[in-house]
Amino acid sequence: MIERWAVAAVEGGGAQLAPLGPGGLPAGPVLYEPDLVEAVRSRPGVGRWVWRSTYDIYPRLLAAGVRVERCYDIEDAELLLLGHEGRLGEPRSAAAAWARLHDRPVPPDPPPRSAEPGSQSSLFEPQPVAVPFDALLEVYADQLRRHDAAQHPDRMRLLTSSESAGMLVAAEMRVSGLPWSADVHRSVLDELLGERYAGGGEPRRMAELADEVSAAFGRRVRPELPADVIKAFGQAGIRIKSTRRWEIEGIDHPAVAPLIQYKKLYRIWTAHGWGWLQDWVREGRFRPEYQPGGTVSGRWTTNGGGALQIPKVIRRAVVADEGWRLVVADADQMEPRVLAAISRDRGLMEVAGSEQDLYARLSDRAFSGDRDHAKIALLGAIYGQTSGDGLKNLAALRRRFPAAVAYVDDAAKAGEEGRLVRTWLGRTSPRAAGAEENDEAGIPQDGSQGGTVPGHASNDARAWGRFTRNFVVQGSAADWALLMLAALRQTIAGAGLRAELVFFQHDEVIVHCPEQEAEAVVKAIREAGDAAGRIAFGETPVRFPFTAAVVTCYADAK
Repeated sequence: MIERWAVAAVEGGGAQLAPLGPGGLPAGPVLYEPDLVEAVRSRPGVGRWVWRSTYDIYPRLLAAGVRVERCYDIEDAELLLLGHEGRLGEPRSAAAAWARLHDRPVPPDPPPRSAEPGSQSSLFEPQPVAVPFDALLEVYADQLRRHDAAQHPDRMRLLTSSESAGMLVAAEMRVSGLPWSADVHRSVLDELLGERYAGGGEPRRMAELADEVSAAFGRRVRPELPADVIKAFGQAGIRIKSTRRWEIEGIDHPAVAPLIQYKKLYRIWTAHGWGWLQDWVREGRFRPEYQPGGTVSGRWTTNGGGALQIPKVIRRAVVADEGWRLVVADADQMEPRVLAAISRDRGLMEVAGSEQDLYARLSDRAFSGDRDHAKIALLGAIYGQTSGDGLKNLAALRRRFPAAVAYVDDAAKAGEEGRLVRTWLGRTSPRAAGAEENDEAGIPQDGSQGGTVPGHASNDARAWGRFTRNFVVQGSAADWALLMLAALRQTIAGAGLRAELVFFQHDEVIVHCPEQEAEAVVKAIREAGDAAGRIAFGETPVRFPFTAAVVTCYADAK
């Protein structure tokens, strides 16, 4: 069996493909086949497919019922490798990578594609091959060499492989779709917003609240316009800088209560109202386009549809098919457990070595049983709350878990000094604004980030330090999540289950499965979490448990 084959789509629906040798170059003749789908389908034993972009090929395979076990996404890997080399922001297309190899003018990346609401057609449109097939293979071979030159080559290879696996999961989730009841959604909107008026104006309940706000101010005020609201409060002798809830909810004025309620309903109406339902839900499924690594820390985003920001009340519309269930699983205290694993703090690893509540165990060790203080201290260390009670709690944490606190402190210091930081697997932060490029961009093994830029800090060094402090933890958690998804996907396929991954955000996964498979799916999720921990961080005492609920409706999971 040939472990790796490269494949590229060509005009007319055909494909060029070739078996690959250890160095990434062809181990046999380059072939042409008139049908891309059949070219892949007829080679079920291929261990990994190498292609320019998962967006370019995989949706067409899925539409024909062809799934692949593994892939290597060249353009996705280019993004990660550029970041590792301190060149994040340079064009990441295969054409750009080939141009850099030959010292030619580097073309800019094409503009992001626009997802088509409620449809998959935008993914199925033939995409032009960015570079000739031999040039694509040349880029791939160069990427293999760049992996070898990375600070931790094995980790970097694991990162690019897992991110490619995430691309497969994302494409498959779009095809499966999140089960969605349009009837329930309409019922929720009618209940919350009231009936709609002709002409597309605000629904009844919002119009009533707008009238209440105006009556409270004694003049017509448009509550959806922050400037209008700020002006109205000013005329009432109350100065505010914004209309955010935390700023206005403590104000003693009769407009506050209807204004807060209006803003809540306005978000639902504009983000998940009747128009959204018509655009995005088809045949009982919501199919957003997920984008793995959509943020610099590795967290996912979506291209339209707001899939990662579904309000709790709207989750009532996420309903399993008849005879099926939704297994909704949340990773318990994921980022603190990741900090334990990457810092190698013996005390914190011991605390995180149980499936029990981490904050309760932490409080017993260092905070006299006060769980709230333990949670504030640990999250403060990760997110950079170093003032007031946070400073006192952090001092207690530092005394008991010095390696863990030093790990994030070092990352914060690196950010303040304009240096790069990396996740455990090698995902690399962007440079701070104003920081100059340094040829010595290496980062030591212990995570104390190298590549100093003497005398060049960002304009807001402390803010960037808080970013890099969190980046090393949040980004490493994103790396772990990719491996968890890959392990779960492999288990589901290997067991021959009908279950489908249908939703993922940074610490939560939803699997839609026949009722009789639910118990097996719960077990698979929990095993995937621990497997990902071992693969990402090696053998440590740290556990990565999940709280799982088997429900017919998403809203019932919490």
